[in-house]
Amino acid sequence: MIELELPLVLGSFLVAIVVGLTGMGGGALMTPMMMLFFNVPPLAAVSSDLVTSAVMKPVGGLVHLRRGTVNLRMVAWLCVGSVPAAFCGVFLIRAFGEGEAVQQAVKTALGGALLLAVAGLVTKTLVGDRGGTAQATEVSVRPIPTLLVGMVGGLVVGVSSVGSGSLIIVALLALYPALKANQLVGTDLVQAVPLVAAAALGHLLYGDFRLDLTLSLLAGSIPGVYLGARISAWAPAGIIRALLAYVLLASALKLLNVPTTVTLWLLAAAVPAGVLVWRLKARRTERRREIETEPVGA
Repeated sequence: MIELELPLVLGSFLVAIVVGLTGMGGGALMTPMMMLFFNVPPLAAVSSDLVTSAVMKPVGGLVHLRRGTVNLRMVAWLCVGSVPAAFCGVFLIRAFGEGEAVQQAVKTALGGALLLAVAGLVTKTLVGDRGGTAQATEVSVRPIPTLLVGMVGGLVVGVSSVGSGSLIIVALLALYPALKANQLVGTDLVQAVPLVAAAALGHLLYGDFRLDLTLSLLAGSIPGVYLGARISAWAPAGIIRALLAYVLLASALKLLNVPTTVTLWLLAAAVPAGVLVWRLKARRTERRREIETEPVGA
């Protein structure tokens, strides 16, 4: 009989709340959590996390579909590139060899993906969120760039389980600046459903899937992502993203085997850097409000 690991259930519950709040942080937090705090082998952590995401992602995606904040044409082009690339990512892992070589390759790939995710979160903060919860506005979808984003994102997800939220959503932000924040999250969550499903299938067939791990993750993730989605309307998403970026940075440095002393110095330096980013954003927001309130012709 399979028994649930209560600490892992609690950890996945907390991570899933962040996913529901921001649309980010699923693989970027769940996989390192299993590896760093529960000593789960890297390939097993990636495999189990992807299968969990394949169940968890539709919960948030359905909410956005009902709200009309999903660009289905954009989703289609992303999936054309991401689905086969995600499945092939599993074979790329195996190309590194068996045993310790595979585990180290996954750790390195995951650490690099987390650093990209941190850069993406900082970029998103500097660019700024777009308000509004209205129906999605029409944008002109760019097929080839969108397909390429899907291919790169799918490959990263297949190898490391990271990127279906944190990396792809930032790429969409750069490609489609007219999309509002909730439209970005909604479109990304829906395209992530077939993406993580393809990656999960590959890991079920050729990875290191563990049923006991996955059931523990699901027990915490499903209620967590539902709760996060429900409170996302009033939660301070900016603070959540700042904490998320800090945790991702710490996890990335640990996975890349950065010496402890260097890691502590970098994490300490990240605090004033984060404050500087926040002040820059606040100043831009204040300036924007001043321009909007200036009398016409003044």
